[in-house]
Amino acid sequence: MNYSKIITVDPAIRSGKPCIRGMRITVGDILEYLAGGMSIPEILEDFPDLTEEDIRASLAFASDRERRLHMIPPAA
Repeated sequence: MNYSKIITVDPAIRSGKPCIRGMRITVGDILEYLAGGMSIPEILEDFPDLTEEDIRASLAFASDRERRLHMIPPAA
């Protein structure tokens, strides 16, 4: 998934954390809601400005970030 138009980083919004379309909802917020047991429909109900694509973009972004962390060689 190409999330580059959905996940934005702006130092003026939430201290530069990755956000959804320039809103104040971060990727981390979405992940916390999902990890806490909220379903996608529940998140969408609580945050009507979000779309299912926003949530899936958050998951794709987090997955890519995790994959990149494993590519960094450990410090010697």
